[in-house]
Amino acid sequence: MTVKEVLRAHARHQAVHAGTQGARAGTRGARADARAGDVSTRVEGEGGPTSSAAPAATVAAGRAAQELGIRRAEFELAVHLGLIAVVGAPGGGRPRVHEEEIARLREQPGFPDGLAERVRTVGTAEGAALLDIAPARFTRLARAGCVSPVTFYLNRYRAVVWLYLADELAAFASREPELLAGRTPLGMRTMLESGADWRPRNWRSQRIDRLLNRTKDPWARTAVQASALDPVQLAEVVDDPYERAYLVRVRPEPVFGRPGSMAAREAMGELMLADDPDEILWRRVNLTLELDGAREDRPAPRPGGDGGIRTAQTGAGTGSRTGTAIPASAAEPAPPSFRPGVSGSPAAGVPTGKGLLARLGWRVRGAG
Repeated sequence: MTVKEVLRAHARHQAVHAGTQGARAGTRGARADARAGDVSTRVEGEGGPTSSAAPAATVAAGRAAQELGIRRAEFELAVHLGLIAVVGAPGGGRPRVHEEEIARLREQPGFPDGLAERVRTVGTAEGAALLDIAPARFTRLARAGCVSPVTFYLNRYRAVVWLYLADELAAFASREPELLAGRTPLGMRTMLESGADWRPRNWRSQRIDRLLNRTKDPWARTAVQASALDPVQLAEVVDDPYERAYLVRVRPEPVFGRPGSMAAREAMGELMLADDPDEILWRRVNLTLELDGAREDRPAPRPGGDGGIRTAQTGAGTGSRTGTAIPASAAEPAPPSFRPGVSGSPAAGVPTGKGLLARLGWRVRGAG
């Protein structure tokens, strides 16, 4: 084709696109008028005016994934990241998606490739190729906490394989290009030689932050913090058995993507628990602060009570769509910086207060 023919074809495409958008706008306007007419319809009775508006239509997750042009696993990850808002099904069951939410996503620029690209995950080999570095260097960067995994799966040997968001890797490459070439910084080499691996900790931190984003209920938030501690650590912070039982009942779970196999559930259970002394202390501090707020809000129910238990508000349909907000009470110190002249401590920023460590039941290291 000549240049003129290409330009003419492009002009025709733009005209068709504009006409399609106009038709869609007209359809949406007609639907809005129809909904307005439905809302304005009143039925007079003894109790006064009554609205006859029907609830917004929703679709199942599988149908929503098809309409958005993404795989089911990508859809579940998008929900986990807060990119897609979901609502609880009436009477329980799997969450559903409003048709208006699907329409909003379909109207975003670059649909459907844009949404699929935001949830594209890569493993070590593909991530290294994306950053144009050797897989061994990519693994060192991940172990040092420079990049954080968003999810994982078990291979045929039941080994954990971490996956990373391609968008986050690209952002890291533009933010820290000096770490992609040359000698590894001394601080990073020292940490890696000691056997440090920040991948599980970073995954836990992001998981906790995203669960906290979906709930405002004080006891549910406390339960999220408690999920990172083993039963012994939890009992030392929450000494009331009724409170511990209540935390199990109100703990929010991921909306989708719960591991199905026994091996996957066991791996998930192990990875959820903090295993480094500094991280354990940090989680105990956050748990103590959330627990104080929950106790001020309402007491945990006791056997034989009046049953006045408020349901944990997971807020799946009203949560952040960006998935980037981090609650202040859950913000965990970042991995150590490896820039020259800068040092970091994983325990930096731990709040202090009168008797706080005593309440945590934590024995200060080095004390006789």
